[in-house]
Formats: sequence, C-alpha cells, structure tokens
Amino acid sequence: MMPKLKRQLFLLTLLCIAVTALGVYVIGGIDPVQIQQHLQKLGVWAPVIYVVLYIVATLLLLPSTALNLAGGALFGLWVGTLWTSIAAVIAAVVTFWFTRTIGYDFVSKRFVGQWKAIDAEFRSGGLFYIFAIRLLPLIPYGLVNFAAGLTSIRFRDYFWGTTFGTFPGVFPFVMLGSSGLKVMKTGDILPLLTALGLIGLLMLGSTWYRRRCSR
Repeated sequence: MMPKLKRQLFLLTLLCIAVTALGVYVIGGIDPVQIQQHLQKLGVWAPVIYVVLYIVATLLLLPSTALNLAGGALFGLWVGTLWTSIAAVIAAVVTFWFTRTIGYDFVSKRFVGQWKAIDAEFRSGGLFYIFAIRLLPLIPYGLVNFAAGLTSIRFRDYFWGTTFGTFPGVFPFVMLGSSGLKVMKTGDILPLLTALGLIGLLMLGSTWYRRRCSR
C-alpha cells in the first residue's frame, strides 16, 4: 500500500483502539437491569433500530467497534453476535452497492491515487483476501466496504468473504461488551480475559493469513 494510505489506516486503527477502550469503560458503568427494561419496552424494534444505526454508522465511516460492544451489552453474547453479524453484512452490501453505483465518483475522489494499489491486492486475493480482512478487528469495517467498491473484485467474492469473515470478526467484541456487564454482576473476569485473548488471536492469525494470500 502507498505510504499515505498506510498513515491513514494507522490513524484509524488508533481511533478504533481508543473507541474500544472508551466503549469498555462506558459499558462498565451500565446497569444491566435498566438495559433489559428498555429492551422489553422496545420489543421487536430493538434489533431493527440497532441494525439501522449500524448501517448509518458504517456509511458515515464511524468506528463499528463501539456498536459491536453495544451489541453484546444490549442483547447478550449469542443474540448480540447474530444481530451484529446481520447488521454488519447488510451494511457492507449497502456501502459496496453505493460505491459501485451512484457514489462511485464521490468515493473515488477521496481515494484518488490510492485505490489502484488496493485493487491489486483485492483482485489477487479475492474471496480469501476479503475473508482475512474481515478478521482483522482493527481495520475500519466501513473503509474496507468503500475501498472494495472501487476495486474490480467480484460481488460474489466480496459477499461470501464478508459473510464468512464477519461472524468470527465481531464475536470477540460482542463477547467483550457482554462480559463487561457480567463482571459487574458476578465479578467473574474470565469471559473478559477470554474476549481479549480472542481479539489478540484474530489479529495475529488474520495478519499472517492476509500476507500469505497476497503473495
């Protein structure tokens, strides 16, 4: 990748780390009982609102980490992972479609001189490259969506790579959001340590896999 793009990704990565730390801190001060009361009042609209907010945040290139943490805090580990994965995949498809159609000129101007280098990596790696990128927890989710829309990658490869890579990519963060509340209720820090360990494994494993695919 070009030096300018690398600097931008580095700054965005630092932002994601900061948002993750802030999210964990905020979730630690939430009352689980109040959350359940609010969810019961919203009923079926709770996941719908969550999915819509996730899509809007992705289109605005806001860090998705905070929403992944919120998914765990709001819905618990498994239901939270389900809704977060669905929201992330829908957001990825919407952003990709926007970039490939009505938003192409708008997005390409902001990636001018950079996306051709990205195109070579996406085209050579295809589905497996997208899969590996989705596993990297600190690469901004929305940025990948916009960048992929500018490249020549086939939608089929983009969709399945995103679908298969999103669930394991968001799972540790949903667990982190869910375990933050459990620590408050039970004092058990094991789920929290497990979530942090999974995030570390994802970073190491996906970085190695991405480099292998791009050779």
